[in-house]
Amino acid sequence: MGLILVTGGTGTLGRIVVRRLEIQGHNVRVLSRRPPPPAWSPGGHDGPAAWATGDLRRDRGIDAAVAGADVIVHCATGLGDVAAAGHLIDAARRAGRPHLAYISIVGVDRVPVGYYKSKLAVERQVESSGLPWTVLRATQYHDLILRGCQALARLPVMPVPGRVAFQPIDAGEVAERLAELAVGPAAGRVPDMGGPEVRGTAELARSYLAARGRHRPVLPVRIPGAAFAGFRRGDHLTPDHAVGRVTFAQFLAERFTSDGQPEPGAGGEPGAGGEPGAGPDPSAGPRTGSGAA
Repeated sequence: MGLILVTGGTGTLGRIVVRRLEIQGHNVRVLSRRPPPPAWSPGGHDGPAAWATGDLRRDRGIDAAVAGADVIVHCATGLGDVAAAGHLIDAARRAGRPHLAYISIVGVDRVPVGYYKSKLAVERQVESSGLPWTVLRATQYHDLILRGCQALARLPVMPVPGRVAFQPIDAGEVAERLAELAVGPAAGRVPDMGGPEVRGTAELARSYLAARGRHRPVLPVRIPGAAFAGFRRGDHLTPDHAVGRVTFAQFLAERFTSDGQPEPGAGGEPGAGGEPGAGPDPSAGPRTGSGAA
């Protein structure tokens, strides 16, 4: 296997993908809008990935980033996803026919949320690109549910979407699968990945409060609109593909007993490129965190 380019390689998912690929001995290049920070290393190990500075949305530096890549793992996401994917695909075509592996979200074709619609549009771009391609859909990451809980726990009462459940999954498990798919032959749309448990928002909120030793009333609130009707139907879940191993409770226990650090602030998880809040937050639909384009 030759060079592997990872877009969004500093995000919640992308940095783990980079680390997994490097541990396996692959030659990895990270694409980011920003120059590398001092002593850049995605996982704190020796041999950090090569760095390419470029902007997918503005189509700057993309040809140089893609040059020589046999595989592109597209983890970057954010505003302008469709334009960014178009620029990436155009550059990939000019560079040859690299395998393009894309991470998407369970339910993008069923839940009418603007962000989901853009993810689905990118899936269609990937499929019609003429490149060898693989698309993996996953449910929400534990990190994302955590950020939603952190935001809502600031209130005297935690409001959560009523009659809505999530199936959170460990980002490391998704990264492991995506890295495996990236170095294999193009597989098209592969089976979804879901977390080991489907749990209601109130349950998730109470698990968070228990892990933090905090006390708040949890108030389920019915959110109107077509999007939350889809969430109440479970259109963003995949119980038949509950392949994840780490539960949300296990994730919380590890997070808050192993690092010995106080709870993060409003910025969510440490590290650049993670998406802003989601999880059991009435103001935003579920998303998967991955990285900025």
